[in-house]
Amino acid sequence: MMKNITIKPIVSIALLSLCVGSVFAREPFTAQELEAQNKARLKLVEQGYNEWHGSNPTMSANGLACGNCHPDAAASNPQTFPKWNSSMNKVVSWPTMSNWCITNVQAGKALNPDGDDMLALQAYAFQMHNGRPIQPGLATAQTKPIAVTYGKGFPSKPSGIGQDTK
Repeated sequence: MMKNITIKPIVSIALLSLCVGSVFAREPFTAQELEAQNKARLKLVEQGYNEWHGSNPTMSANGLACGNCHPDAAASNPQTFPKWNSSMNKVVSWPTMSNWCITNVQAGKALNPDGDDMLALQAYAFQMHNGRPIQPGLATAQTKPIAVTYGKGFPSKPSGIGQDTK
């Protein structure tokens, strides 16, 4: 009998706090907050586009940029990572693969995998592959080329780097 008397008030208080909390809870983000967040994300995508096309001099010592082999982030397939890499004989993340290309193909200095420059590259590549299905296997058989019919595939201003399309 004593157990029921002690447990009932605790259960009642817990249920009441759940009900009150859900009544006063707000939507996760307002339209203005979502707009500000998307604007910040697109600014990062723009930075990634510029780095992809050679704006970061530490990423290349031979004049090559990511965009030379991967125009519009083609065949970078970020949505398929982590995945097996035969050159490294292990499963790797997208930043690890990007740094491999930067150091081996572009003869540049690897980026901090958790740094702003790598985040910008990822933002650009993921933006260009947004909604693409995961198709594991050889890069040539993974995803179809990205059709960018006008501009860069995201809202932007001309960067003055290379040949901008908008």
